[in-house]
Amino acid sequence: MPLWEFKGRELVNCSCTYGCNCQFNGLPDKGHCYAVAGIQIDEGHHGDTRLDGLRIGAIFKWPGAIHEGHGEVIAFVDERADEAQRDALLRIMTGQDTDPFATMFAVYASTVETMHPPVFAEIKLELDVEGRRGRMVIDDYVEMTGEPLRNKVTGAESRAQIVLPDGFEYQVADIGSASSRTSGPMAIALSDSYGQFAKLHLNSHGVVRA
Repeated sequence: MPLWEFKGRELVNCSCTYGCNCQFNGLPDKGHCYAVAGIQIDEGHHGDTRLDGLRIGAIFKWPGAIHEGHGEVIAFVDERADEAQRDALLRIMTGQDTDPFATMFAVYASTVETMHPPVFAEIKLELDVEGRRGRMVIDDYVEMTGEPLRNKVTGAESRAQIVLPDGFEYQVADIGSASSRTSGPMAIALSDSYGQFAKLHLNSHGVVRA
């Protein structure tokens, strides 16, 4: 299989409260899992195809816990990608050319029952992991914003992290508050729920560890 690898940054907003039980092998606190994700690939490749500077996104819906399956997803691919890059990104996003369950892409793909046709569009993505701020807009489909957690008494920014030494997505994620509104075939609305800001380094075999 062609080997792939990329370094990048992500913003994820899901329906759980700020801790997100899934990160701790728990069950979703709303009984279901809805999520919106955006990834900026800073540098990467799939075989001989370069992926530097491209962006991808997705909307997910699971009626229960992720591992119970029956998921629904729509993938978004940067309209700037050429045919080879589009194919490469979709193969990565659907868990192909990847060791079984080695990345979140492969894990989530194994739980999806309904996969909508991919959308090739302009993905406007601003993302500051250290500052816990981000915004993704895909016209007619997604508007997502993320910001730092704030002290409920003083309003001061508060920093919290999740560390997963053996995780399949990241090793360290900064946690913030995020909100999303989507339209099209997968309409959801999330307000001031779990926001995940992380630096990613992934390849065909999983998280590349320092």
